[in-house]
Amino acid sequence: MKKNITYSDIAKYTNLSTATISRYFNSPESLSEETSLLIEKALKELNYKKNKVAKIFSNGKTEFIGIIAPKLELHFYTYLLNSILNTYTRYGYKFIVFTSNGDIDEEKEYIDELLAYQIEGLIMISSCIPSIQLKDYNIPIVGIEREAKYISSVDTNNYLGASLATNTLIENNCDVLIHINNPVADEVPSSDRIKAFENICRDKNIEHMIFYEIFNSDINDTTEKLFNIFKKIENKYHNKKIGVFLSNDTLANYFIKILVKNNKSIPDDYEIIGFDDSPAAIEAFIPLTSIRQDVKAITHNTLAILTERIKMNHKNRKTDLPLDKHIIIDPTIIKRDSTL
Repeated sequence: MKKNITYSDIAKYTNLSTATISRYFNSPESLSEETSLLIEKALKELNYKKNKVAKIFSNGKTEFIGIIAPKLELHFYTYLLNSILNTYTRYGYKFIVFTSNGDIDEEKEYIDELLAYQIEGLIMISSCIPSIQLKDYNIPIVGIEREAKYISSVDTNNYLGASLATNTLIENNCDVLIHINNPVADEVPSSDRIKAFENICRDKNIEHMIFYEIFNSDINDTTEKLFNIFKKIENKYHNKKIGVFLSNDTLANYFIKILVKNNKSIPDDYEIIGFDDSPAAIEAFIPLTSIRQDVKAITHNTLAILTERIKMNHKNRKTDLPLDKHIIIDPTIIKRDSTL
């Protein structure tokens, strides 16, 4: 059986000191390029395999990042999580992921478990634990599309996204505009989708309605609620062209199926716009016009903020941490067959 290659073996092979070899692994910036290249060459020739556990003990850097996400029924969360997990090559972090059922005590248990693994940072996509409580954990935390007054955050410009959707339906001569959403607290960024829709309809004197429902992971329950909304629209606005802006692509897909089953023409009778532009928008029975969240930019900014704060922690300068960052990324509208 091959023996593990030690720092002493590498030092002997390169005629360098073990202290220099240690610096290569723990503070490479302190070495000259020539020395670094010499050691890299030796590692390849010796077929050196890093001992990650030993490295953690030597420098305290686990390279673990925790993620707490909502359940993944919404295609957007799956899309976002996949984007984050694929950043290993660039950032070198390993991720420990929990999905939440929306229970605050359960999420606190998740964080305790993550802290036991000595995570270096935390990404909070779920919104159960208020940010004022999250900040007390004293680790770098970034929230995505959630209340984040007391932690850093990366969000989409939800107001702009909803404005793009609403104005598109108006420009396409829809007689009545409908918005369908969960009840959303004002401090949650996605509440701006509701505000923009309502403000624009009022400013332009467009007849409109907002339907609030608590949509859960039960497909049958969600479909039933959307069908009841469809019946109310039909009863009140029969023979009018309806523009419907839904809070996400998953709901928009379900609603399109209801329309098709009830012999409604898309986009002649109904125009439909979703939000997120997740893969579900392209895979829809009728390809869906949607507001595209820039998942690549969200991911990059989230990891960049975490990395900045993690580096500060490694330098034992926690008192010098910069102020929380709140980054807002503009979305775009991607037009497909569900609108003109």
